[in-house]
Amino acid sequence: MQTDKGHRRDAATQGSLGFTRSPSEHDPRQEPKLLAALARIAPGTELRQGIDDIIRSKEGALIVIGDPNALSFLFSGGIRLDQPFTPQLLYELAKMDGAIIINTSLSKLVYANVQLMPDPTISSAETGTRHRTAERVAKQTKALVISISQQRETVTVFVGERRYQLDSIADVLAKTNQALHTLETYRQRLEQVLTRLTALEFQGAVMLDDVLIVLQRAEMTARMAGEIERDCVELGSEGRLIRMQLEELLGEVPTARAAVVDDYHARGGEKSRETLTRLGSLAYQELLEFDVLAVTLGYPRSVNPLDHAVAPRGYRVLAQIPRLPETVIGRVVTSLGGLDAIVRASQRELESVDGVGTIRAREIREGLRRLQEHNLVDRHLQL
Repeated sequence: MQTDKGHRRDAATQGSLGFTRSPSEHDPRQEPKLLAALARIAPGTELRQGIDDIIRSKEGALIVIGDPNALSFLFSGGIRLDQPFTPQLLYELAKMDGAIIINTSLSKLVYANVQLMPDPTISSAETGTRHRTAERVAKQTKALVISISQQRETVTVFVGERRYQLDSIADVLAKTNQALHTLETYRQRLEQVLTRLTALEFQGAVMLDDVLIVLQRAEMTARMAGEIERDCVELGSEGRLIRMQLEELLGEVPTARAAVVDDYHARGGEKSRETLTRLGSLAYQELLEFDVLAVTLGYPRSVNPLDHAVAPRGYRVLAQIPRLPETVIGRVVTSLGGLDAIVRASQRELESVDGVGTIRAREIREGLRRLQEHNLVDRHLQL
């Protein structure tokens, strides 16, 4: 059996593959408002098409997206257009010096050649006039402001207090493909410990240590998937293939993670949602500490995971039986009291559980038998 120290070293190795911070740690890339803004200018949208045309023509632009009436107090001069939005018209208007105002729904180009006059006392670290104006407008109005640099051919997005410069699609694709390879490694390692856990469950030989390594790897896998999902927002239509690969790799990981919590929380399955939230809020270094994970599952810090035996309630194993509803799984677990009792239950005992009946009882018994046989084959192939 691996030691606690061995588990931590393995997790640290996974971290070196590119694992990132937890959702609870400050990561501006994950902020909902910024993600929503990136989705609006992602490849495949008409707005992004217009922006790309502006960059290719080596023009600059200052684009403000919001309610024109609410923004009008900033305007000086300009041309009122009220024309339907098209990428071509956006590109043509960028040839003028002033800002372009687009309504919130991106359906109309409302103004062009507008001089914006935000509050000059608003702090700005930007050096260029266009970027400084963009930052101040975003901070003052909470509108989405896009600044396109003519000299550097870069796109910078300002949302409230947040500033984000877009990377090239090629760079984002390269980074995301690397993350996919890391996710594949995470998933393989998770499958290994899940297979081992299932074998130990049927043998009645699970230690808390075995549960914690599964929980740790499941959380790492889910977090890496979250990073890739975030990059897919920025990739827009260019990320279709990556999304398909992500869905295949992630699979039932979130379900399995929740089922492990339901099976092994010290105070029962009703703590599942709260525990998953706490698990997701752990910093990466905390995720490496098994005493922290044990406390998250409701166990005292004094417990030694290596020699503390635990018994599964049966949620995860029963969830692997096809066409068995969650409500029925819950009743079976509650009525019989744990996986060991469920495995030993007779046809009649299973039939007596509310919502099971003759057919489902037979399916449960047959499903458990298949899982035991399949698990033995998997374990033999891994040895």
